[in-house]
Amino acid sequence: MNEKWIEKNVDDFIVEPNLIDYDKEYQRFSWDDMACGLDGLPSGGLNIAHEAIDRHANSKLADKTALLWLGQNGERKTYTFAKMKKETAKFANVLKKLGISKGERVFTLSPRLPELYISVIGILKNQNVVCPLFSQFGPEPILQRMQRGDAKVLLTTKRLYKKKIIPILDKLPELRFILLLDSDEHENEKVLSFSSLMDEASDIFEILHTEAEDMSILHFTSGTTGMPKGVVHVHKAVYTHYMTGKYVLDLHPDDIYWCTADPGWVTGTSYGIITPWIHGVTNIVDEGEFDAVRWYKILQGEKVSVWYTAPTAIRRLMRIDSEPTKEYDLSSLRLIQSVGEPLNPEAVIWGEKKLKLPIHDNWWQTETGGIMISNLISQTIRPGSMGRPLPGIETGIIRQNEDGTVTEITEPNKEGDLAIKVGFPSLFRAYLHAQEKYDKCFVGDWYISGDLAYKDEDGYFWFVGRADDIIKTSGHMVGPFEVESTLMEHPAVAEAGVIGKPDEMIGQLVKAFISLKAGYEPSDELKRELIGFGRKKLGVAVAPKEIEFQDNLPKTRSGKIMRRLLKAREMGLPEGDTSTLED
Repeated sequence: MNEKWIEKNVDDFIVEPNLIDYDKEYQRFSWDDMACGLDGLPSGGLNIAHEAIDRHANSKLADKTALLWLGQNGERKTYTFAKMKKETAKFANVLKKLGISKGERVFTLSPRLPELYISVIGILKNQNVVCPLFSQFGPEPILQRMQRGDAKVLLTTKRLYKKKIIPILDKLPELRFILLLDSDEHENEKVLSFSSLMDEASDIFEILHTEAEDMSILHFTSGTTGMPKGVVHVHKAVYTHYMTGKYVLDLHPDDIYWCTADPGWVTGTSYGIITPWIHGVTNIVDEGEFDAVRWYKILQGEKVSVWYTAPTAIRRLMRIDSEPTKEYDLSSLRLIQSVGEPLNPEAVIWGEKKLKLPIHDNWWQTETGGIMISNLISQTIRPGSMGRPLPGIETGIIRQNEDGTVTEITEPNKEGDLAIKVGFPSLFRAYLHAQEKYDKCFVGDWYISGDLAYKDEDGYFWFVGRADDIIKTSGHMVGPFEVESTLMEHPAVAEAGVIGKPDEMIGQLVKAFISLKAGYEPSDELKRELIGFGRKKLGVAVAPKEIEFQDNLPKTRSGKIMRRLLKAREMGLPEGDTSTLED
C-alpha cells in the first residue's frame, strides 16, 4: 500500500455515504433503476426544470430554502422551492408571451444574480434551450457564440448591454429580444425590462410534454484551435446529474451545498444549478469573486457541508500562509470536490493537512455533460489520480489503429487515449452546425476524449495530458502534468505550467513556467535548485531543462493552465482564441 494513499473508514463518517461498496454497485448498476429517483412530467416525458424545482415545490420540501444568494455587499436573499416554482413559472410565461418557440435558443450573459438562476429554470420550462455565456467575455467571443447558436433572446444587465452588446448588435439580425435583468422600464420594443415583464406574468405554468431527447442546454467550448463549438445536450442528461449528485457529491437532504463555478461554464450549470436542486438541497450562490477570507467566512457562517470548487482556487488558498481550521469553524464541511483540470497530489494532501479533509478530484468534459471518473467519498484516494469510473460509465484506455479501428489496452500502466463507451445519458448529441467535427470524436462505440491517460492495476485512472500537449524529447514521451505535479512538491512552487520547446538535437526540450509562493523571489539560484529538484525526482530525460518565472500563469476562467498559450508566447506564434482567458 502506497504511504501517500488516503484510506477511508466508513465508520468514521458522520453521514453514511450513498455509495459504500463500489464494486458491487458498479456491477449491478442500471440507468433504468437510477431513473426511478426522478418523477417524470405529469404530462409524460422528462424535463429538467420539473425534476429540479416543481416536484419539490409540490412536496413536503415546498418551504425548504432552494437558493440562498449572498450579495457582494452583504445582502442576502432566500428562495424556497415553492417560491422558485412561481418565479420560474413567471419567466416561462414571459417567454411564451414573447412567442419564443420550443427549441429556440435563449442566451444568458450575467453576473451571479438570483434572476439568472430563475431564468435558467424558466427557459427549460418553456422547452427553450439555455445557452450560458460568461459575463467576462468581450464583444467578439459573445458575437461568435450568439451567431453560431442562432440566438433569439438574450438576458443581460444594463452595464453589460451597453459595454458588450451594443457594439455588436447590428451583426445579430436574428436576435429578437434583449431582456435587462436590472432595468425597471422598457427601452424600446426590442430591449425590455425583465422585472416589468415578470410583474405582468402569471405564476402558474404547466410544462408541456417534453421528450427526453429534446435539446436542453447548448454550451460552447474552445479547443486549442478553431472557433468555439456548440455542444448540444438534452433533457435526459438529468439522469447523469442525478447519479453524480448522489454518488460523487454524496448529497443528502440536510446538506448545504456550494459550487463556486460561474454559471457561464458547464460546471456552473450542471453542478451549480441543476444537480443540487434535483436532490432537493439548499444551494448557495455567492455574487462575489474569489476572496480567501470571504470564502472561509461563507464556509463557516452558512455551515457548508459539500463544497465543489476548482484547482485554481485551491492553489490560491495554498499560497496563503494560514491555518484555516484554527481561524474558522469548518466543522460542518464533510466533502470537498474539485474539477477544472487535474488536481496535483500536493493539493490533495494540503487539503487533508490544512482543511482536515482531502480534496477529491474528478474528471469530465463539456461533451460528457457530467462527471465520468471520480474519487468517491467512501473510497481510497490515490493523490494525483482521477479516481475510478462511475457506475454506468464504461471507460477504457485505447489505441487508434491506422485502419480506423481501435484496440483497448488492458495491460496496466500503459498510456493511451482515454475513451468512454457511448450510451450514457449525458453524452453530447452534436456540435451544432458541425457534423463532421462531431463525427471525428467517435471511433466505433467509443467517444475519444482527446486526453491521454493510463489505468493502474486496481482500475484507477491517471491523467497524462492532452494529446496535443504531449512532449516528445530524446525519444521519450513526457506528460506535462507529471512534471508540473512534481515541481509543485517543492516548497517554493505555487503553480507550474510545462510545455515542449522545439530543439534541433532532441526534438523538444521540457520547459517549465513557475509562479512562486509568497516569501520566495525569482533568482538564478532558485532556477538551478528547481532544475536539480526535477532531475532528482523525475530523471534527467523527463525533468525540465529550462525554468522561467512568471507572477501569474495564463489560465482559463475554469482554472485550466493554458499550455498552448505559454507555447505560443514562447515561440512568437499567434495566440488563437483567448476568449476564455482569465483576466
